[in-house]
Amino acid sequence: MEIIMKYVLIAEDEASIREFVVINLRRGGYEVIEASNGEEAIEKFNENFDKIDIAILDIMMPGVDGLEVCKYIRTRSNRTGIIMLTAKTQEMDKITGLIVGADDYVTKPFSPSELMARVDAVYRRVSLTAEVSGEKLERKTIALNDFVLDLKSHSFSKKGENIELTQIEFQLIEFFFNNPDVAFKRNDILKSVWGNSYYGDEKIVDVNIHRLRNKIEEDPSHPEFLTTVWGMGYKWVSDN
Repeated sequence: MEIIMKYVLIAEDEASIREFVVINLRRGGYEVIEASNGEEAIEKFNENFDKIDIAILDIMMPGVDGLEVCKYIRTRSNRTGIIMLTAKTQEMDKITGLIVGADDYVTKPFSPSELMARVDAVYRRVSLTAEVSGEKLERKTIALNDFVLDLKSHSFSKKGENIELTQIEFQLIEFFFNNPDVAFKRNDILKSVWGNSYYGDEKIVDVNIHRLRNKIEEDPSHPEFLTTVWGMGYKWVSDN
């Protein structure tokens, strides 16, 4: 029986917090690669590019901070799951982290159960994508408007031009493409894409919708496809 190794990069400059995270990750069955600052995190990511499934990045690190590391990882990989570690006072940094490509964030102080729930949820998305990409099945595509979603190659295009998506963005598009012209509440989207065990709030839906609009809409401030249903949530309009 093949043993699947699950690798996590943890970048945290406070040794006590890093050790706490490492202990719990190892208890959860993950192989851990440690970095004590942003520069080391980038170095370790490059050295283990083909291994790392998830990166956990502290936002407030001296020198190269977690946001810069997040942006760097996203220039190299849309497959890697990214979780930001933030303080309660870093509300704008949380939003910025999601905008530049993070999948989720955990607010300090956090419990082991909360941390592992977030890590496991992101890992499930990463591994599911890998499984779908590796399946020897006929290619399944969904076409709406000028867009084509290819579930086999895990790609998304508009008028033939490829659009790079993160794991979460791809799952959001897949969710809407499977349910065109249906209005969904934020909480329904959260449960369907992030899962019932997600600890966070609905704000993460809004941030990822904003990020998607910037990639797919001609005028993101006046979206044609991924529209807002006021007082409710969002829907994909297929008849444009």
